[in-house]
Order: sequence, then structure tokens, then C-alpha cells
Amino acid sequence: MLRYDVAPPRATITIDDPERRNPLSESAMIEITGMIERAAADDAVRVVVITGAGEQAFSAGGDLGGRSAEAPIADHDDRGALAGLFRGVRGCGKPIVARVNGHALGDGFGLAAACDVVIAVKDATFGTPEIKVGLWPMIITAVLQRTMPHKAALELMLTGRRITADEAMRLGVVSRVVRRSDLDDAVDLVVAGLATASPAILRMGRDSFYAVEDLDFESAMTQLHLGLTAVAATEDAVEGAAAFVEKRRPEWRGR
Repeated sequence: MLRYDVAPPRATITIDDPERRNPLSESAMIEITGMIERAAADDAVRVVVITGAGEQAFSAGGDLGGRSAEAPIADHDDRGALAGLFRGVRGCGKPIVARVNGHALGDGFGLAAACDVVIAVKDATFGTPEIKVGLWPMIITAVLQRTMPHKAALELMLTGRRITADEAMRLGVVSRVVRRSDLDDAVDLVVAGLATASPAILRMGRDSFYAVEDLDFESAMTQLHLGLTAVAATEDAVEGAAAFVEKRRPEWRGR
């Protein structure tokens, strides 16, 4: 079960099956991807928040009860739903905040790590328990390798060990750890801050950040140099400079 709610400037996607710790079935992943695309196309939405229902779990990961091992080859395309979700997160063009209200495991860990900002309650845990049920977290490897040190990521995959929110923050997966009572205020503060920025510059900056992560230094410098010129050519860059000089709030046009 999923919920999609819009209260400008945010759209909130909630994985809503707390009794089963908010599992991610293939159909749920496809639906979340569609919700992200919907938010990306909505001018009233400036920030996307992804969370889980209840207080126990953000998402405990893949819905093993909904998967069959009887037709591994025939089900190959269905297993690409998580890859499609990660591509949707990356291509959204708008900041995505993970409101991690509880444990984030397996695919749920990968989904949280794929988001741009991750705010977690202190008692949340993170991990890749797939090895304990004879599986391997294949798809989320691409996310974790780009988010945390390789040795740390591999050790979690090899052992299935869970880590605390504080350790996840030290490893670079989590942006901020807060008390449960402060979670919503912390998310509101981040959303409000992001919503004050130019949507055009946020999109260009976010896209460029991810575009250069696998480039060598010189190639990155070349692409970022071009990106800087593209940003400087926007109406919002001109407006931002004028507002600074005139000591007023900028009026973003989104272009």
C-alpha cells in the first residue's frame, strides 16, 4: 500500500504497510517510480519526501513473500523494478528527502541511500540482510558504492550486519540523526530551506553533481566549467544577483 500526498511545496510518498514493516514489492517499486515522475512534472512540488508509515520501519526491504523462486529467468524483467526506481530517483530533477522513521533494510536501505538528503531517527538501523536468506543485494550495490566507503559496504553485504543511524551517518549514508520527537521538525526545516532556492538552479546543480561522480578529475572540471556557464546564463542567476545587491528576496522564475 502506498500513499501520495501533495501539500506544496512538497509531495510525500508513504510506504503504508506498517504491520509488515513497509515491504517493497516489485509492484510497489513501480508505483513509487510513477509517483516520483508525477511529482517531477508538478510545478507546485519543489521537494519530494519518501517515508514509511508507523514508527517501526522506513522499509524492511523486498517483499520475499511476494517473490517466487520457481521461474528465475522468466521473472528477470520484474526484478528490474528496483533499478527502475533508482533511475527514477536519480532523474527526478527535484531534491528527494528520505524521512527514515525506523529500520531501513535491504531494498529499503538502498532506497533511503539513493535519496539526496537522509534524516533518520536515532533508533533506526540500516543493513543488507539478504545474505542470511541466500540472496545478494545486487541492485543496491550501485547506490551504496557511490554513497559509502567500498569496504564498509562490502562488509555489510557479506555479513548482513546492521548498523546504527549514527554509524550510517559516519559512513556517509545518513545526513542527520535526530530524536524521534524531532523528526518532523527536522524534515520540515530541510524542505523549507530547499523550497526557498531556485528550482532551475537546484535541478542543474543536482544533475551536475551526479553527472560527474564517475568522471576523472579533468573531465569533471570540463563538464562543471560548462555547467557553471549554463547556470550563469539563467534568468534566476541574474535575479539572484540583483536581489542580493538590492537587499531583497529573489523572485525565482524557474528558468
